[in-house]
Parts: sequence; C-alpha cells; structure tokens
Amino acid sequence: MGVRLRTTLMATAAVAVALFLAAAALFATLDASLADSTRLTALQDAKAKAAYLKGRADSGTMTKYGLIAPGDPGWAGSPPTGVEDTQGKVVVTKVVETANGPVTVTGTASTAPARAAMTTLKDVLVPGVPALLALVALFTWLTVGRVLRPVSAIRAKVADITAYDLHERVPEPPTRDEIAALARTVNATLDRLRTAVDAHRQFVADAAHELRSPLTVLRTRLELAGPEAKDLAAEALDDVDRLQLLTADLLLLSRLDAREPLRAVPLDLAQLVAEEAARTRPRPDVRVHLALTSDIEVNGAPERLRRLVTNLVDNAVRHATTTVTVRLTTREHHAILDVTDDGPGIPPEHHDTVFDRFTRLDHARARDTGGSGLGLPIARDIARAHGGTLCVVPGDSGAGARLRACIPRA
Repeated sequence: MGVRLRTTLMATAAVAVALFLAAAALFATLDASLADSTRLTALQDAKAKAAYLKGRADSGTMTKYGLIAPGDPGWAGSPPTGVEDTQGKVVVTKVVETANGPVTVTGTASTAPARAAMTTLKDVLVPGVPALLALVALFTWLTVGRVLRPVSAIRAKVADITAYDLHERVPEPPTRDEIAALARTVNATLDRLRTAVDAHRQFVADAAHELRSPLTVLRTRLELAGPEAKDLAAEALDDVDRLQLLTADLLLLSRLDAREPLRAVPLDLAQLVAEEAARTRPRPDVRVHLALTSDIEVNGAPERLRRLVTNLVDNAVRHATTTVTVRLTTREHHAILDVTDDGPGIPPEHHDTVFDRFTRLDHARARDTGGSGLGLPIARDIARAHGGTLCVVPGDSGAGARLRACIPRA
C-alpha cells in the first residue's frame, strides 16, 4: 500500500471518528436543550393559566379550567414538575394559592417541534457526513499527490541513471522541505559517484596505455632471442600476445565507457561480416559457414563493428565442437546478425551474466585459456553504442549457443 493511499485512509478514518463523536455530542446536547425548552414552554403555559385563574378567584368568578382539586396531597407547596404523556406532550403542574385555597394548575407543551428538529438534524447528518468524508478523502488524495509529485520525479530520474550518464541530476523542488533536502542529497551522492567512476575509468585507461610500451619492448626482445632460447621465447611471446590483447580490450572499454562519439559512415554490413568471419582462427577443425543477405546498409564505425563481429565469431569458434554458422538477415528496420555454434551452449541462468566483464563459464575455463572474459561485454557495448542490442537466444535444435546482434539499418 502506497504512502498516498495510506495517508488518505488514515486521514479519512480520523475525520470519521471525529465526526461520529461530534454528531453524538450534538444529538445529546440538542435533545437535552429541546427537552428543557419544551418544559420551559409548558411551565410558562402553567404560569399564564395560574395568573388568569388567580385573578378570577380573587374576583369571585373562578371557573374550573386546567385545575387539579385544591388540597390534593403532595402538590401544595411543591416545585413545578413535568411528565411527557402518551400524546406527545409535556405536562407541568403548579400549585397556586388563591382566595379559595391552593389550586394545582397544569401547563402543557407539545414535543412535536423537538422531534421535528431532531429529525431534521438526522436528515442533514446522515447524507452530509459521508459526503464530507468523501470530500476529505479527495482533498487528502490530491494534496498528498501534489506533495509526493517531486518524489515520483526523483524516483523516475534515478531509475533512468546508469553508469554511462552519471552527469544527469534529479530535479530539485523549489520548496524548503524534506523532499528538497532529499533531492539535494541524491544529487550530491551522484556527484561523488561520478567522480569515483571517472577516476576509475581514467585509471584503467592510463594503466592500459602505460602497459603498451613495455609490452612492445618485451615482445621485440623476445623476438630477437637467440637460438638457444627460442622455445622459451615462443612461450613467453604467447603470454605477451594475451597481455597485449587484454591491454587493447581495456583501452577499448575505457573509450566505450566514456561514450566517445562514433565516426559513423554508411557501410555494407554483409561485406564487413564476410571479411571478418572468413579470417583464419586458431582452431582449423571448426568450420565457419556464412549465410548472408547482401545489400544491408547501416550507419556505423567500421572498426567498432569489425570488432563486434570478430569477438562474436572468435567466441563461437572457441566453444564450438565442429561448426559455427554466421547468418545475416533483416527484420523491419534492423539488421540481425546471428552467430551460432554447436558447442555445450549457455545455460539460461547465465544468459545475462555472460555479458559481465571478466566472466567465463566453468566449461569455458576448463577447455580454453585464451579468453579474457571481455569479448562479449565489448561486443554488447559496441552494439549499444550503435543503438542496437546483443543477447543470447535459444538455438533451433536446442544445442549450442546463439548470440544475436540487432543493429538499426540506415
């Protein structure tokens, strides 16, 4: 249950309790007030009758009108009393001393006005209280929604921010409340995070750049080794090759992370794929079959797209048993590049993790020592830089792995 709904329910419930107590107190107070008013009216009626009868008695012309027999026990000298009868009246008796002795006079007042007033109050409160509660709920819902609108904007912006656009900032409301303080805190955190990420990227780029020169010197010296050290130099050269490839990969990743602008030009993707897929690779026992649709033009950086194709085909050859199939087709406004091998495949739970940097599956570690775990992450970043995607899709036969790159057509 969201904060907005919870606040609305709590506010409505609190107002409902307050209105119930106020209505109960109002009913009780009004009922007592109307009862007192009715008794007062009856008493005034009794007083008027008593004054009239006393005057007639003194003049000797008293008639029997609203009287209780003089001298009835319990009435003489007693205060006025009231009793509501079955006819909806309040009767008040009053003892009056006349020339003929004490006379008890009765005054009456109808309770109909009081009952009508209570009925009117009930008719007003029964529909009025629910309507007021509905109005309170609506007002609370709108008010809380307006208050929480900046929070929704902050949440949406934070959800869109990734490691590649840490320059983005959440909107700061002009108010001086807790939400504005939250926005400022989030932006300050993003500033620190961007500084740390930029420093990390710069460190990777600097380290990779600094490694290139000593590796080149080391490679030159190993290639110039004498005949007595040829075998040892050959093994060392393999390690140098891997270090140089890793250094190149780190430099490329740092450029991709920095979102350097692409030097995109129109190019024939089918020709590019054919050239890269046909290159000689370390496993001559694995055959690479091509099924390419011609005349598929895209706008892209040729060197980056060549690297994408190379990484996908190299990965497939590394894990294939005998065959790799490279297929290029079109679908709507995209070029679809599928690279399929007949190897052990990629388990469904690793369809996302294979694109994490330096990630290699267990069977790949046992079989191959040449990969660095950066080929697929680099290929995915290149596809994204061109506005496309790279993912794992199920193969036709259920065996092997199929990697699919989608690149927008020109």
